[in-house]
Parts: sequence; C-alpha cells; structure tokens
Amino acid sequence: MFKQIAITLEMIKFQHTLFALPFAFLAAFTAANGIPDWRVAGWIVVAMVGARSAAMAFNRLVDAPIDAANPRTAGRALPAGQVTPLFVWMFTFVSVALFLLACWRLNRLALLLAPVALLIVLGYSFTKRFTPLSHLFLGLALAIAPVGAGVAIEGRIDVRLLPLAAAVLFWTAGFDILYSLQDVDFDRERGLFSIPSRVGPQRALTIARLFHLATLLCLVSFGLIAHFGALYWIGVIAACTLLAWQHSIVSPTDLSRINAAFFTANGILSIALFVFGACDILLRAKR
Repeated sequence: MFKQIAITLEMIKFQHTLFALPFAFLAAFTAANGIPDWRVAGWIVVAMVGARSAAMAFNRLVDAPIDAANPRTAGRALPAGQVTPLFVWMFTFVSVALFLLACWRLNRLALLLAPVALLIVLGYSFTKRFTPLSHLFLGLALAIAPVGAGVAIEGRIDVRLLPLAAAVLFWTAGFDILYSLQDVDFDRERGLFSIPSRVGPQRALTIARLFHLATLLCLVSFGLIAHFGALYWIGVIAACTLLAWQHSIVSPTDLSRINAAFFTANGILSIALFVFGACDILLRAKR
C-alpha cells in the first residue's frame, strides 16, 4: 500500500501543490492583515492538499485512455499499470473527504461552497473534450485558492481578493498553453481541444503572452486595492521578470526547456510573490 501511495503521489505531482498554495497564503495574510491563526492556516493547507490531490487523481483516471495513446504520457503510472484504477479511485475519495473535513472545520460558508469548488476542480478534466478554453477552466480551478483562503479567514467572500484570483486564473491559463504545445499534433489527431491545436503554436504563444500580461495587470490592481507598499511591488517586478523569462526560452521550434518554464519559473514566481507580499503586510501591521 505504501508503494501504491508513493506512486500515486508522484503520478499527481504532489509537490506542485506549491503552485497555488503561496497565493492562498497571500490571500490569507491579506484577509487577516497579518499572520493568520495557526489553526485556520493549518486547515487551509489541508483543504488545498485535499482539493488538488482529488482533482489530479481524478484527472489521471479520466485521461487514462488518452494518456495511454500519447507517446509523451504512455509511461504514466496508470497507463503503465504501476497503480490500479481502484486504488486511485480510493485515493480520490479520501482526498475529497479530506477537503470536505477541512471546509467543515473552517466555517459554514466554506462548507456551503465546497461542492461548487469540487464541481470546478473535478469538472476541468472533461473540458478539453469540448472546448479550447480548457486552459481557462484550469485557471479557474486554481483561482479558487485565494478566494477560498479569504473565506476561511473571514467567513465571507472578500472582494479585495478577486483581482488576485483573476491573476491566478490568467497566469495558470498562460503557462498551461505553453505546456500544451508539446501535444499539438496528438490533440489534432484525437480531436481534443486546446488553443495551440486550434490556432497553431505561434498564435497560441501570442495568446499566452496576452494572458500573462493580464496576470500582471491583475496583480497591479490587487496591489492598489489592498494598499500594498514597496515590498509587494518588488514581488510584482520579480513575477514580471519570471514570466518574461518563460516566454524567452519557449518557441514553437524549441520546446526543450518547457519544464524549466513550466515548473521552475512558476514555482519561484508564486513563492516570491507571497514572500514579498507577506513581508509588506507584516511591516505595515507593525506600524
């Protein structure tokens, strides 16, 4: 069983929970105007881990036939027979239960909104079968994180956090377009929907750049609405630099550094923005 768990965690790239978690904590610090209560912060982590683990495991189950046919993904655990579908289903149900438990422990509104969140994060897995806007659906799934963190802290939807959620949406959609450049030919052959397969790699790159420009505009809006100071703006500059670097190393004719653009740059971006933003909040709170 421990081996099955380890394989499943690797299959869903458990470590990539790091992508959205810093945005959730930036929202939590903003809502709390400082360091949030440790108990609430702990349940936010549990909710994030549960929701993302359920979403990724469910995605692997739904996409198993597609992954098996795609040479790039045929070696994944489910198509390769390294883990059984029954075990992954069990893992998914436990992850959903973990998410619901966390929402119940947080507050009433979090629990009431939990089914909506699950519908979005699980429903994303079907979108590439009928719309090239699947990248935006994935962005929406991650954009829930900062709004949910605000609900966890305040028991209400904090409108100040909506620009941050929009930034996460466009940021995710942009880097997902870059990642999907690897499967343009396969998606066209199988009739799957993605922006690169519909408009071509070059136009898709332009759309990704526009999405990332929208990300920066949303981060600026968030900074102005939440009255951030200089440290936060340093974080925004760092995010801008990392987004520009992503686009400088990826082209339709050279995808050799896609993992660096997708994993390394985005992981650093989310952490940097949280660190600078949180430090700004704490500095203001001491004044």
